[in-house]
Amino acid sequence: MGTAAVPRPSGSDAPAGSGLSTGEVRERTLAGLANGAPEETSRSLWLILRANVLTLFNGIVGGCFLLLLLLGEWRDALFGFAALSNAAIGVVQEYRAKRLLDRLAVLDAPRARVLRDGRVQDVAVADVVMDDVCVLQAGDQVVADAVIIDDDGLELDESVLTGESEPVGKDQGSPVLSGSTVTAGQGRARVVAVGAGSYASRLTAEAKRFSLVNSEIRNSIHRVLRWITWALLPVVAIVTNGQMQARGGWDRAFRSGAWEEAVVGAVGAAIAMIPLGLVLMTSVAFAVGGARLARLNVLVQELAAVEGLARVDVLCIDKTGTLTEGRVVFDDVHDTGLRGTGQELPAGWRQALGWFGADPHANATARCLAPAFAFDDGARPAAVVPFSSARKWSAASFRSPHPAAGTWVLGAPEMVFPGTGPADASADELLLRSRRLASRGLRTLVLAYTPAVPADGLLADGASEDVELPGGLAAATLLTFREKVRPDAAKTLAYFRDQGVEVKILSGDDHRTVTAVAREVGLDVDAGYDARHLPTDPRLLAETLGTFSVFGRVTPAQKRDMVLALQGAGRTVAMTGDGVNDALALKEADIGIAMDTAAPATKAVARLILLDGRFDRLPAVLAEGRQVIANIERVSVLFLSKTTYAVGLSLTFGALLWSYPFLPRQLSATDGLTIGIPAFFLALMANTRRYRPGFLRRSLSLAVPAGIVVTAAVLAVQAYSMSVGGFSAASTRTASVLTLSLAALAVLLTVSRPVTGLRLAVVGAMGAGLVLLMTVPLLTEFFMLEWPPSPLLAASLTAAAAAVLAVLVLGRLHERRFA
Repeated sequence: MGTAAVPRPSGSDAPAGSGLSTGEVRERTLAGLANGAPEETSRSLWLILRANVLTLFNGIVGGCFLLLLLLGEWRDALFGFAALSNAAIGVVQEYRAKRLLDRLAVLDAPRARVLRDGRVQDVAVADVVMDDVCVLQAGDQVVADAVIIDDDGLELDESVLTGESEPVGKDQGSPVLSGSTVTAGQGRARVVAVGAGSYASRLTAEAKRFSLVNSEIRNSIHRVLRWITWALLPVVAIVTNGQMQARGGWDRAFRSGAWEEAVVGAVGAAIAMIPLGLVLMTSVAFAVGGARLARLNVLVQELAAVEGLARVDVLCIDKTGTLTEGRVVFDDVHDTGLRGTGQELPAGWRQALGWFGADPHANATARCLAPAFAFDDGARPAAVVPFSSARKWSAASFRSPHPAAGTWVLGAPEMVFPGTGPADASADELLLRSRRLASRGLRTLVLAYTPAVPADGLLADGASEDVELPGGLAAATLLTFREKVRPDAAKTLAYFRDQGVEVKILSGDDHRTVTAVAREVGLDVDAGYDARHLPTDPRLLAETLGTFSVFGRVTPAQKRDMVLALQGAGRTVAMTGDGVNDALALKEADIGIAMDTAAPATKAVARLILLDGRFDRLPAVLAEGRQVIANIERVSVLFLSKTTYAVGLSLTFGALLWSYPFLPRQLSATDGLTIGIPAFFLALMANTRRYRPGFLRRSLSLAVPAGIVVTAAVLAVQAYSMSVGGFSAASTRTASVLTLSLAALAVLLTVSRPVTGLRLAVVGAMGAGLVLLMTVPLLTEFFMLEWPPSPLLAASLTAAAAAVLAVLVLGRLHERRFA
């Protein structure tokens, strides 16, 4: 991911003391060395329109729609509204997600502090140029890659880039990365890379490629549409020929104008073959699921992601920002365990800790002491040694009559009491106790004390790094700190465990620390694994992932490789994260989930964003996905059975040279009553069934035989009408409509099992709608229905009764097979 070197304009050796001049800034900006060109965080409107409108499905339906309009048969073109609604739902949902995402800033810092013309100025992030001198203070975000010129206890949090939650000390000459945050101290840094050349931009360049969610529902529907597309042309050709022959042959049909009626019949056969409403109902179910999740502050960036989490069997999570809140809190005070010092715990230790917590130059760990220990602002220390990441300790001296009179040192135990052998047995005991606390995932500091206040042994603020520890120090107490665990983490992980979803923790921190956090949130883990020793072979990597659940020191590339290895082993993987370091893994995962604190680039590649950062939202996402999958499987039987009998009727009537028994508008009415309207309600009803793979196979195993039964029933009515003779074409069509509708209602009743009051009400309402369709004059006139004579009506009801019985038996056998 390297970038080509860009020649710098003259003046790059500008002294750090004054920074760049206005002319030098202008020169670099014109040379393209500014920090502009914000990242694109989502798909463009054109890409959204193309993905939802310019599809093969819409092409077929749109072509048929335009053909009927050209023939003046607009009443037979009602199906076009389904295609239009389907495209509109997809566009609106994705565009809403795009607008919300585009409002997110590329960098959290709206302004940058730079030294120019000898004075500090606030400028826009995009206006920072190469060689600018950035002035960094605690709380600032680094806006471009830079190198430290000078520092005063400077520490940076680089977890958003590397996953390492420990603050990193920075000295003169140290590199700092864009996107990291200053947690302690202050300093100046010269910019060495801007815009696309920065570390964060290079890391996310690959992640910005767009890819679709791997949706089983969508893949299955597209597979069916591909099958139908291949079959459509020959079937339509057979139907069209049958229609023409039924009207006296091609020549006579064209001379008499009967070809238009034949074309309408052929279009009706073609549209009937396409599971038009299945695509629409899937989009509706996804959109409604997305709307429900939006009320829970879960942003769904792609409709199909609603079902994704329901299929997941491995959940990979980052520690920082997911299990923990990404901040350190004070834990407890512990006995040092030292013996033989002859000293009691000094009386002023609480006041001393209060000062370390209130010190304006304190690092993030020391600042955690402020809420627990008070400090009198009026009692300033006589001298201090600011914290340094090189020393890993800070110190303060107080003179009498201050309650904390004496010298206090706060720092890492191994730096304050190195312990070098038998002569330092007490220090070794302190270090052993410290290591035991650290093995529990706790960060440990020691507070040391000596009553002496050296006249020149401690240095004032801003002095040299060349300072030694004061002599005669004794350990007063051990202090432990821990990362703030999210209160919802344990309950959420327990839920996934109960649902059979395996959890893997992938963190940039030390594996021992991560293991301790994992145990704190209820995971039963023996030991973590140091990712620096991970195998590179995908098969061996998958085996390691099958053995261990907690991994530390994981790099961004390793996270992606681990996701790919799990997928290669046949697992469906979800990945959560919040840092740029998580972006590549989130992109490759089947479902990427970003927290609210995530970097914008990470949010751009995620499928779901937890806008309020609540990890406990995920069970609701899982439940919504399960409802979508189970209900779409339920209604897919309705649509696929229709496709089956449409193909069967088209081939049979075309081969026998019979006139097609339905007009497109009549099929629109029967589809609405037996499939479209009830499918809408069924798709949105509660359904908690666990995900089972094989959605399409199960649906077809019921839909195909049910469709064959319906085909046979309609053929029986048509054969009776032709054998007896004397019936009008309108009455024969009406008898076919009645037979088809009753048989299709039996399919609806079958997929509604287990029958509840609400589902039974839906079936009953559709039956009532059929009665109205057959009896209300306005409807019968519009749909060209004519009540059949008694013999034909009896034949229709008999065929329908046989079809209803056969469908109910098929449904019972299907339930037993897939129980």
